[in-house]
Formats: sequence, C-alpha cells, structure tokens
Amino acid sequence: MKLNNEKKILEFLNIAIDSGREILNIYDKEIAINSKEDKSPITQADINSNNLIVSRLKKLEPNIPILSEESLVEWEKRKNWGTYWLIDPLDGTKEFINRNGEFTVNISLIENNNPIFGIIYSPVKSLLYYALKNNGCYKLQTNSNLKTLKDFNKININNVNNSTIKVIGSRSHSSKEFEIWIENKFKNFELITIGSSLKFCILAEGKADIYPRLGPTSEWDIAAGHIILEEAGGKLKTIDNKDILYNTKEDILNPYFIAYGNLSKVD
Repeated sequence: MKLNNEKKILEFLNIAIDSGREILNIYDKEIAINSKEDKSPITQADINSNNLIVSRLKKLEPNIPILSEESLVEWEKRKNWGTYWLIDPLDGTKEFINRNGEFTVNISLIENNNPIFGIIYSPVKSLLYYALKNNGCYKLQTNSNLKTLKDFNKININNVNNSTIKVIGSRSHSSKEFEIWIENKFKNFELITIGSSLKFCILAEGKADIYPRLGPTSEWDIAAGHIILEEAGGKLKTIDNKDILYNTKEDILNPYFIAYGNLSKVD
C-alpha cells in the first residue's frame, strides 16, 4: 500500500482520533473491569476502540489483514502475511483504570516484518504522533478530526538538550532487574515513569534518552512507537543489540529491548 498520499494518511489519523473519543466516552463513566485469559484487565473501552479501528480499516483497506490485541489471529493464518495492520486499541489499560491519563491508541502498518507507518494518540492529552518510513516523525495537539497535515510539527531526538541522562521506566510494570540494570549502567540519572507507548514519544521528542524494557511486552505494544522513534532519529534494539522484527514466530512476545534517544549521551 502506498502512503505518499495526504488524504489517505489523514483517514488513518482520524481513525485514531475517533477511537480516542470512544475511549473517553467510557473513561468519564464508572469503569467495569473484566479479566482476559492471561489475567490482564479488559474494559468496554478496549472493546469499543478495537471494533471502531477494525471496522474502519477494513472499509478503507479491505485486502490488508489486521492483528489486534483484542482480535487475535492464529499463527497458521498470519505466518505468511507480507503486509498487515498491527494495533493496540487501548495501550495502558491499567493507566486507563487508574484514570491517570497515560494510555494511548496504537496503530501501525507492518511490511516485511518491519513497521513502516505508525500512529500513537493520547486521548486525555489530545496528543497525536505519527511517522512514515523515510518521511520523518510528526506531532500535533488536537482532539478534532483533521483536514490537513500542515499543522503538524516535525520532531526529533535532538529537539531538547538535557544535560542529565533521563531514563524512562514503566509506571505499572517495573522490576528489580530494571533497577539493577540502570544502577549499573549510570552513576547519575533522572528516572521518568510513565505508562503506555507514550515512552517512545518522549524519547522521540528528545525529552528522555533511554528506555530499557526488561519485562514482557507484546508486538502491538511497541510497533507504532518503534517507527515513530526511528523516524525521529532514535533506535530500538533487543537487549543484545539485534533488530526487532514482527510476525516471525507463533507467540507475539517481544524480547527484552532498549529504546534509545540521544545515543551520544548513553553510550
């Protein structure tokens, strides 16, 4: 699929904004919490967001398959996919339940096992990020549907000059292994804790330098952030410095990884 068309990009961005609106409709009410098979929480907001994104993507691109956290596809069917949508309709369900605003909508397009287009939308913060392979990374504050791309600001990892090394940690999924790693790696650092894929956006904007993830994540958690970070000048590697590829195995768990912003500060 060609994404060099402003109209097409706008259609996908507006899906994320509309999905965020669906989530906020639930956010402002009493939240009913259920559990999935893996004991992780799910709410009606996850389901409503998923249904909206899937139906709209199918309408716009009926020939591109979809893999979502809430719409799993068995390995035998998806192992030969060359191009597909990978989505997390509500990344940071725990943050949503805790009402701290740190949750996102993640939509990415994968081609040949790599993300080539990614959208992250924060409904509470009204922040929209997107990146297209070899076209840069962009940000806009909005909660309205878009008619043009001209208001977006291009962002990169060098936008802010921080003298102190800023390390990102997960708000809801920290670990002793993470604490030991950063204490051995850096003598002086500032720790920033935040939920969801917003971690990648902070790196992409140059507001932090490194995000080591020494705990379980799934492919839909990171794909949109992956392309956003890379197009901003950062990089994402496994803990042993290998590339992260998508849909190469039956399970959808990522290896432990490190997301880098300004490499000159953390090498």
